[in-house]
Amino acid sequence: MPTKEEFVVTPYEVKGHIDYQRLKELFGTQDLTPALLDQIRVRAGGELHPLLARGIYFSHRDLGETLDRAARGQRFFLYSGRGPSGPLHTSHLLPFDLCRWLQQKFDAPMYIQITDDEKFWVRAGLTREETYRWGLDNLADLLALGFDPKRTRVFFDTRSIGAMYPLAVDVAKKVNFSTVKSVFGFSASQNIGAIFYTALQSVPCFWPSWYAGRAIPCLIPCGIDQDPHFRVTRDLAESLGYPKPALLHSVMLPGLLGERVMSTTGDSKDNAIFLDDRPKEVERKIKNALTGGRATVEEQRRLGAVPEICSVWALWRAKFARDDAEFDEVTRGCRSGELLCGDCKSRVLVRVQDFLSEHAKRKEAVRATAESLIIEGGERSDGSGPVVRGEIPLP
Repeated sequence: MPTKEEFVVTPYEVKGHIDYQRLKELFGTQDLTPALLDQIRVRAGGELHPLLARGIYFSHRDLGETLDRAARGQRFFLYSGRGPSGPLHTSHLLPFDLCRWLQQKFDAPMYIQITDDEKFWVRAGLTREETYRWGLDNLADLLALGFDPKRTRVFFDTRSIGAMYPLAVDVAKKVNFSTVKSVFGFSASQNIGAIFYTALQSVPCFWPSWYAGRAIPCLIPCGIDQDPHFRVTRDLAESLGYPKPALLHSVMLPGLLGERVMSTTGDSKDNAIFLDDRPKEVERKIKNALTGGRATVEEQRRLGAVPEICSVWALWRAKFARDDAEFDEVTRGCRSGELLCGDCKSRVLVRVQDFLSEHAKRKEAVRATAESLIIEGGERSDGSGPVVRGEIPLP
């Protein structure tokens, strides 16, 4: 087991040089094998999302069973979430880029959870009004990626609590404090909101099954740091009569300054490219980004660079290479020394600027309709099930 000094990966803290093989062993997850990727490719019409093809998603729980059920006609739904504490950066889009693609390829309903309550409970210095405001702004960013509004719904925790709470009550009764304390390392001084939160994060995993009155499988693309929440969810799922949610885990993308994770919690926001960054800010950040290049041009031409430790190569890998051919060309040029770091930065800068400009337009286009996708409601007076506005036709 890794020691605290080597690396830490929890929903509330990620630090150190992460050994992903050891992390899989520690968490008890499975490799995302070529055979599973082939299953996805076949069912997606011969395509594979770059995040899958380039190894950014590397681990899973029960993905094979979910794909097998889908092959037999039992379709699944998708779920992922965002804790709103500020503007989104490009790394925040990883699960939602994949979810949008899976929604399109598998005709899957999508549930997004905006956890404005959780961020208020766990992040010092944020008011509830701020997390609510950031929640609406983040939601517009996510919907701008192109989700089908007819097949997408949103749990905005403080807005959706009437609809969520009856199911959260059932979940909460199955989770004892010793489990939460053990999984998340909470101390006696932790506020009870954060202790209760796992019950709320479990609700979307079970919601369609509860709403429809039959078992509907759930697939959750997320960062590996979120796995502890869903280990608790999976442990209690069958006792409540629901399928265990399957998970797809991504690695943690490196920050521009060479930190192991692109994060908003460091000393400098230069570590990430935010979706609301101005063009000059983006240019400065990329110009100053840490690369895997050599000390001199001559040395790089002779020895080549090391893309795996380069934050700019990570941008190409995660989002900004248009296709695998371009990504392979950038990688080969980097390794051979043919592509120098300054030229690489100039190329990716154009791609990032174009994306941010187009994204801002799409965000404004969806902002007015975003709230119409938020689930609100409550339970029937006889306790027989939920009454909500505008639920998705379920598979």
